Amino acid sequence: MPGSSGESAGSVTKRLSNELMTLMMSSSPGITAFPKSDANLFEWAGRIEGPAGTIYAGLTFKISIYFPPNYPYAAPTIKFDTPCFHPNVDLVGGAICLDILQDKWSAVYSVQTILLSLQSLLGEPNNASPLNPDAANLWDSPEEFRTQLMKHYRPVNEEPTA
Repeated sequence: MPGSSGESAGSVTKRLSNELMTLMMSSSPGITAFPKSDANLFEWAGRIEGPAGTIYAGLTFKISIYFPPNYPYAAPTIKFDTPCFHPNVDLVGGAICLDILQDKWSAVYSVQTILLSLQSLLGEPNNASPLNPDAANLWDSPEEFRTQLMKHYRPVNEEPTA
């Protein structure tokens, strides 16, 4: 059908614009995300702060979000840019093992719900499905875990990136 891909791209752009506004107006502490450039709404940069009361409290992680052309019917690809020692995060590539980003994805999820889920995952990993078995094995030993976490962690530069 002529023009249908343009129309769907327009509806995805509209959805992403709406989600950006919702995120900017929300009062969800510790999560932010914005398009990397005004010219491309399909690539975002985000930050997630470790939740209070968890081993990640006081740490901030950068993430990248890539939206597929058929979003929200397909999940975005999200990865940690800041090294994150966590049972459900690949330390080298930053890939994330989270059910709502894979087989449990639904078009009702938004950027905000994804970021809140990732923030929650930091304090409540799924050790039954680890992407990083070393982190999963250390999870029940908080002091050892924190030592490994801080070996890999790189503080996020607060300056905006170009």
